[in-house]
Amino acid sequence: MNNGEDWSAETYSQAEEKIGYDFRDKTLLRICFTHKSYSNAYGGTNNERLEFLGDSVLQLFVTEELYRHNLADEGKLTALRKQYVSEDALNAAAERAGLMRFLRISGKAENVGKKTPSNLFEAVTAGIYLDGGMSAARAFLSRFLVRSETEDYAGILQQFVQVREKKLPQYTEREEDGGFRFTVSAMGRTAEGFGENKQAARRNAAKALYEKLTERAGD
Repeated sequence: MNNGEDWSAETYSQAEEKIGYDFRDKTLLRICFTHKSYSNAYGGTNNERLEFLGDSVLQLFVTEELYRHNLADEGKLTALRKQYVSEDALNAAAERAGLMRFLRISGKAENVGKKTPSNLFEAVTAGIYLDGGMSAARAFLSRFLVRSETEDYAGILQQFVQVREKKLPQYTEREEDGGFRFTVSAMGRTAEGFGENKQAARRNAAKALYEKLTERAGD
């Protein structure tokens, strides 16, 4: 995240490389990554209106893909769509695309809410749609959007550990360039997980330790 810093020419190129799309309108690209805290502090346009449009572009893309490639009934299709457009799914997509490192913010990282990655993914989707049309947006979404991982690994790990030693897993966290790293310890084992947001880092750490413990326990 870029705290109070404007973009250099190199940053524009790096962002486009991550996205996999070259913007004709570079101003629109910059707006995609401008958090309201930045516009409040330094002026200009933030990405909230793009989030609004991006939500609809995402809904249309996922709905059409499910309609074309899945013969389930309406109820099942609706449930499937939620797995692609949920906050967790969009947070994961933003992490997969490496978007948060380019976010323009002002103030502490704690001022950025847990929905910021999903909102950013929606904004970038809308920006690509406005700049290059639905075909460009479709290519971006096809590359990064997948169904959300429904397993609550932190909860699964906690239950597994409590049954066996009546204790809770212990987590520590640290901020790193581009995200967060969590370390979790339980039952004499330790694992780490990295993510662009704390939720993803904690989940990845819990998943890694759970897999270590279940491999050892033969569960």
